[in-house]
Amino acid sequence: MKYFFDFCDDISRALKNMTVVDRKGDKVPMQVAFDKFADLVKEIALNKSLIFFCGNGASCTMAEHMSHDFFQNAEVNTQTCSETSHITAISNDISYDDVFSYRINRIMGNSDMLFAISSSGNSKNIVKAVNAARNKGSFIVTMSGKNENNTIRGLGDLNFHVNMPTYGMVEASHAILQHALLDYYLDKYSKGRH
Repeated sequence: MKYFFDFCDDISRALKNMTVVDRKGDKVPMQVAFDKFADLVKEIALNKSLIFFCGNGASCTMAEHMSHDFFQNAEVNTQTCSETSHITAISNDISYDDVFSYRINRIMGNSDMLFAISSSGNSKNIVKAVNAARNKGSFIVTMSGKNENNTIRGLGDLNFHVNMPTYGMVEASHAILQHALLDYYLDKYSKGRH
């Protein structure tokens, strides 16, 4: 079916042309970004530190999924804020903009990593989460799409950006990228992907 194959070609092209920049906005070669990520995950695993995953909507389900996969397969301590009681309580009692930053302010430290996923890169609660993690001295990975001038793309230590126009295409690309990062770590430092 032409539509499906064209869709797959578009995703493949976007992933191959994906850019990674550091906090200063300088381009980071893909191999360097993957190695830096894997090296940090290894250090986090050895130190029993934490990777905190966050996102909204489909990005929330990806954050939960990757939190589990890193916890089980990479044997890294992980955390999300996806429990219904947490989301509704913080949203009701404080603000939805604080749903991630509230917990980050309580539990994260300078040996931890924040993995922030936002298709638009402009979600206020994700921006606030990134700023909270920065204040804690944590390493920050962002994953965004759509407009390359989105807010979080300039806030992380490694900022992955997929230049795709629709949420579905960004989300599909992010899912592939996240599994590639995990599998790269497993192949490099663990028993390999399975």
